[in-house]
Amino acid sequence: MLFWLIVVALIVALLKVKSLRQQWLTGPIFKWFKNVLPPLTQTEREAMEAGSVWVEGDLFAGKPDWQRLYSLDLPKLTAEEQSFIDNEVNELMTLIDDFSAVHTDKDFSPAAWQYMREKGFFAMIIPKEYGGKAFSALANSTIVSKIASRSVSAGVTVMVPNSLGPGELLSHYGTEEQKNYWLPRLANGTDIPCFALTGPEAGSDAGGIPDTGVITMGEYEGKDTLGIRLNWDKRYITLAPVATVLGLAFKLFDPDGLLGDKKDIGITCALIPTDHPGVETGQRHLPLEQAFMNGTTRGKDVFIPLDWIIGGAGYAGKGWRMLMECLSAGRGISLPALSTGNAQLSAQTTAIYSTIRQQFGCSLYEFEGVQEGLAQLTANAYQVEAVRHLTAGAIDLGQKPAVVTAIAKYHMTELARQSINIAMDISGGKGIQMGPNNYLASLYMAMPVSITVEGANILTRNLMIFGQGATRCHPYVFDEMVAAAEPDFDTGLAKFEPLLGKHIRFAIGNALAAFGHGLTGARFANAPKSDANKRHTQQIQRMSNALALCADVAMLMLGGELKRREMLSARLGDVLSELYLSSAVLKHFYSRGAPQSEQATVDYLITQSLYKCEVALKGYCRHISNPLVGTLLKRLLFPWGSSYNPPKDTLKTELALRLCQDKTFRNSITPMCYMGQHDHDPVAILNLAMTAIDELAPLVKKVKAAQITKKLPRKGSIFQLSEAALQAGVITADDAAQIARADTLRKKVINVDEFDFELTKTVDL
Repeated sequence: MLFWLIVVALIVALLKVKSLRQQWLTGPIFKWFKNVLPPLTQTEREAMEAGSVWVEGDLFAGKPDWQRLYSLDLPKLTAEEQSFIDNEVNELMTLIDDFSAVHTDKDFSPAAWQYMREKGFFAMIIPKEYGGKAFSALANSTIVSKIASRSVSAGVTVMVPNSLGPGELLSHYGTEEQKNYWLPRLANGTDIPCFALTGPEAGSDAGGIPDTGVITMGEYEGKDTLGIRLNWDKRYITLAPVATVLGLAFKLFDPDGLLGDKKDIGITCALIPTDHPGVETGQRHLPLEQAFMNGTTRGKDVFIPLDWIIGGAGYAGKGWRMLMECLSAGRGISLPALSTGNAQLSAQTTAIYSTIRQQFGCSLYEFEGVQEGLAQLTANAYQVEAVRHLTAGAIDLGQKPAVVTAIAKYHMTELARQSINIAMDISGGKGIQMGPNNYLASLYMAMPVSITVEGANILTRNLMIFGQGATRCHPYVFDEMVAAAEPDFDTGLAKFEPLLGKHIRFAIGNALAAFGHGLTGARFANAPKSDANKRHTQQIQRMSNALALCADVAMLMLGGELKRREMLSARLGDVLSELYLSSAVLKHFYSRGAPQSEQATVDYLITQSLYKCEVALKGYCRHISNPLVGTLLKRLLFPWGSSYNPPKDTLKTELALRLCQDKTFRNSITPMCYMGQHDHDPVAILNLAMTAIDELAPLVKKVKAAQITKKLPRKGSIFQLSEAALQAGVITADDAAQIARADTLRKKVINVDEFDFELTKTVDL
């Protein structure tokens, strides 16, 4: 008994007496922590601090806050924004001939360019006091989505000036003089901007750009001026060939100390007219046969005044943080918008085509193999819209969620890629023959562009989502890293000690919760609603606790090495992503009034996400450094073995049939689709044909009844039997004419474009 009292006393003394605690417990732990972590550079710290933590922080910490999510009052389009979409956006799309722009002219018509400039398509984010539209992130996203469903090239052209670029950087950081001069010119289309960040030696590693500027004296407008001598070589710059003003990112140096003691000032952003002496633009790239302007810009020994730095001389060296803050928001608008247009058009058009197109006497959608693809198209169209709304809404609410926008960019572009591939598979030859009537080919060709830009998807998944998530979303790790970066050991230890205790309690709590939910199937987890989604939210809670525990185990075991274990960290990033995507789906469902017609889609998506979470977590346990730890962790998380399965075949069939047979449902989940305003538009023809065939339903019943009574042959469609039905008195002459009109439209849908031998012009069919 005395022995145990002495042990307890020693433990209490160790915990309570500061000098003992720091010498024997927290001090050694802190020392180990400093050693295993890589040094936190200023650039890395700025990147991690860029943006904000939002609902993803709750998911990462094992504490999904459903009340917070469901009560979010997401912004809606204003009357002005809706009017712009209904009028100017629709009018622009009538001016875009995507096939001619992509394959013949390699550019849009002068009328389309003039319309975009005059109507403010390049000024959506510019404040109204400077002549811009000051549209919301949601409006920006909706407009780009809608345009992209008509033409990806046009979507990119509108997207770029309204995301990361001079307009946004000036609005946030520009001096009053810069704003007053440049923003009105950008707003009225006098100037077209581009922003040059990527170069031959620096793509995703934007922090490693070799382009330089040196503070020096030079001549400007005939006077000796303090300025910057620039050298740069940039590529992949959208709008560069037609830009009149160039935003430029470079590393700034001050070897002679003209600005102060700091020689290496850091990444800086400047704004330069493209007609300034020494600036080279105009050369084009050809990005996968797309028509949007993309090219190079170079400059050698170009001298600019110091006040051309965006924000003025006081913002010298602050370019990296400026870029990270703007990109963290812009990434959640532009590429997700393109992906939404792609995924929804793929679902809308493929559903109609697979209804009209027949094989073996059946519509394509009646085959189970096709149904599987159609179900995924339905789910993808619904999910991209849900994520688009939630992510753009977060930005409009003042958030700059860097992790959420990375999730949105990666997963929405991947969902779009999956959708267009499915659409191409089901469409078969219709999809691969280029021509004005092919509504899929341009989307298919453009897909790698979305995958590549604003952070290549491999980098985004393997480094950014969990890399930033582990430090920004974890309630304690970033503060612990800041403490570890303190040059003075005692100062750092003082900051580290209270965090350590909280972190330990946090980890133990998640371990107990994860194990408890594993044993009980999460049946006792809190659920915000006792409805059809109760079990979904309980299972999301379970996976959230599992993620929090696995993240702590990974950081404890691997420390800084985790940064290089990209396949391992990517799996944890996948879990965080699926939790966010599922939360977006539930939010979207309830925001729309919880329509019963959408419940099956929600079930499909949540079931699929939970299954992906389990696969990712089991992969993590299998590949973590210590096999024993991995095995124990797997048993803790999944004590009864596998917990989740992919969606059932019956659910896939239900989604496919609803997409193809229920026009109201199909249109409700694909609101971004441009349906066409002319009878020569391929998407308009699809819808006209579908309507005409639907209107044949009473005649189809007559023909089938006649087939049963052997008045008509047993085999054959209404189109094949029309003449025989007329002769047999089953239908009237007017009925036959109606069938003929529908058949003409049907054949327009099924047929593909034909060209003359030189492929210079199409042949009328």
